[in-house]
Amino acid sequence: MTDVTPPTDLVPAPRSVEGPMSCGVELTPETTLWAGPGTETTERWLRSTLGGALGLPLRPGPEDASGGLRLRVDGTLAPEAYRLAVVAGRGVEITGGSAAGVFWGAQTLRQLLGPDAFRRAPVRPGLTRGIPHQVIEDAPRFRWRGLMLDVARHFMPKEGVLRYLDLMAAHKLNVLHLHLTDDQGWRVEIQRYPRLTEVGSWRARTKVGHRASPLWDDKPHGGHYTRDDIREIVAYAAERHISVVPEIDVPGHSQAAIAAYPELGNSDVVDTASLAVWDTWGINPNVLAPTDTTLRFFEGVLEEVLELFPADAGPFSPFVHIGGDECVKDQWRASDTAQKQIGNLGLAGEEALQAWFIGHFDRWLTARGRRMIGWDEILEGGLAPGAAVSSWRGYAGGVTAARAGHDVVMCPEQQVYLDHRQDAGPDEPVPIGYVRTLEDVYRFEPVPAELTPQETARVLGTQANVWTEVMEDQARVDYQTFPRLAALAEVAWSDLPAPADRDFTGFERRMGAHYRRLDALGVAYRPPTGPLPWQRRPGVLGRPIDGPPPQR
Repeated sequence: MTDVTPPTDLVPAPRSVEGPMSCGVELTPETTLWAGPGTETTERWLRSTLGGALGLPLRPGPEDASGGLRLRVDGTLAPEAYRLAVVAGRGVEITGGSAAGVFWGAQTLRQLLGPDAFRRAPVRPGLTRGIPHQVIEDAPRFRWRGLMLDVARHFMPKEGVLRYLDLMAAHKLNVLHLHLTDDQGWRVEIQRYPRLTEVGSWRARTKVGHRASPLWDDKPHGGHYTRDDIREIVAYAAERHISVVPEIDVPGHSQAAIAAYPELGNSDVVDTASLAVWDTWGINPNVLAPTDTTLRFFEGVLEEVLELFPADAGPFSPFVHIGGDECVKDQWRASDTAQKQIGNLGLAGEEALQAWFIGHFDRWLTARGRRMIGWDEILEGGLAPGAAVSSWRGYAGGVTAARAGHDVVMCPEQQVYLDHRQDAGPDEPVPIGYVRTLEDVYRFEPVPAELTPQETARVLGTQANVWTEVMEDQARVDYQTFPRLAALAEVAWSDLPAPADRDFTGFERRMGAHYRRLDALGVAYRPPTGPLPWQRRPGVLGRPIDGPPPQR
């Protein structure tokens, strides 16, 4: 018996497929694995994950073994490109331009072997796994193919993060942007400042739904990652050729830090000693005091962050995200300390004060061989040449940044914020923001049309952002993230035509096969027919926005 997946059902779609033909290769318990230099991560993954799922030991064998599986690096290919050749009598050969390219080829092989390859143990022992003769040649469109996961608003335990790294790898995504701190929680252990997690990692209660909702969950919510948890996450990601970019959000979104260390806040304006970790949602007025004390404190935080997230763990590991968004200036306007700082520095006002704050950490990170990235508000006041921008308030920030010579990650709210509702129907749980359907995400174009070729080269890529204010557990994160993350993965990887010309009907057909893979992985995605009864949340208020979102 043979279980075959047509290459036309692959997600994301490859660049070219030659074949398939009726003859091919069968993978059996006797199939051997030869791994050339530089392919060790894929070798380990194939044996542990693919071999474990299908009951294939994939024992070491010679390079020329008939019907064997071979891995090799060929530097003449582009770094993340791969060539997967299934040749009768020869076996399966995956050639990549780098170790990462070989790994992405292995992800394609997994899809060709059917949904059982996505399980953790064999469910059909003795089933012959046949792959038709074919040659797949593939390479990504963008270098940065990411997912931003907000673990600050609702904590995701370490096992959940490791699971999402596996889900990302299955979709050829290679950057996990980890939003570690916010008003509602501080999630990373900092040894020199233990109160950040002792106090800042938990809140007494949580707003249920939008901030206008009258509902509360009165159970304390919290959690944080130990230093070894972070090391494990980074190492697990690196084995899957995923870079983890940490975000420490400053100078706004900082009430959890101020609750732990009141001297960080504007204590001449508010009683910072009375502040607790915030239990509701929205833009918080309590921001960091723009003082040397605050700068030294966060330099200490970042020193430990740089240790936990080493620069050599992946191509985008030198990046550190410092947030910089939604910093309300009211307390600075009322603060004598902030106004004296503006005068001492000769600044034009509060906007320039934020630019000074961000610029300090830009220079601090650069001096340590790292690169700063922040939300597009960091453009206000100017940036050093090496800084990069996450463009979230539409396309404008990305256009401005690229024209100023800065690298850009395109993640506009109107297109790829996956906390936004997926349908306008009344059964959609917690209807936040614009309706962003699977088709909407599939037709998202990361490169603004007005950019020149030179400016376009500044677009590193794109990512989907998953904010978790109304996602209290893994099932809710799954529901909001999938299947739309599969569409974003294809946008980021595949060489698609212009949005209006994209074959969404064909993508929907391929998703029919992909849903079986997600089922095998245990992903609680939103079905194409709408939410299941237990996925609905009647009576929980959202934040509907009337009218269509801005379109390009």
